[in-house]
Amino acid sequence: MIKSTTKINFTLFFLIGVLAFSQEKKKFFNTQNVLARIIPNDNIDFWALVRNNYGKNEELKTSGTKKDYVPQFSGFNITPTEDSFYYIVYSKGGKTDYITEIAGLKDFIGKIDNAEEAALSAVLEGYLIDEQFVNVAGNYYEDKTNYYLDLGKVTSKECPYEKKYYTLTVNKATSKISQVKENGTYIELYTKKCPNNPRLLKIEKKEEPKDEQKKKPIRTRK
Repeated sequence: MIKSTTKINFTLFFLIGVLAFSQEKKKFFNTQNVLARIIPNDNIDFWALVRNNYGKNEELKTSGTKKDYVPQFSGFNITPTEDSFYYIVYSKGGKTDYITEIAGLKDFIGKIDNAEEAALSAVLEGYLIDEQFVNVAGNYYEDKTNYYLDLGKVTSKECPYEKKYYTLTVNKATSKISQVKENGTYIELYTKKCPNNPRLLKIEKKEEPKDEQKKKPIRTRK
């Protein structure tokens, strides 16, 4: 009976361990959803997330009592492939201000409140949420202590253009990246202009036809 109980306890602990290390990762599907999850650090009277797409402004999220503001014609994006840009307008103490540079998100976010803010803090450190490859560079899971983010990074803009993906551990208490693990390269692109493009490097072997004899000069008798 004691042996059976021991086996059951071992099995339970084993299953708990497996579940703990095999949590289903959640995906950051797009920039809009990530930015919309921002919780401002200060007491803000009103704020709005606005996307400018080909000159047309669209409010993606508003919070608080809406104020009049001036549409902006420059802004930021957090994925390099986007054609549109974003900006944030906010009102605090009766004063309206704007965030049009990505660096301005740091003070606006302040302490990290969720995984999306953790991802944005990593973007400020040079990482990216790769919407085209969310399985490797745009997802996360969390526990009581940390957020674990799988994000990408452009590691070479020369030839070949290269992206690697990393797992970042962001501490919930400190809002700091405590550990970075490199997982490898997931994009490596060569262009036609690359001098080291392996597809363009050809070894030319010049072989003399076997069925053709070399012509020798004809000697004439005097």
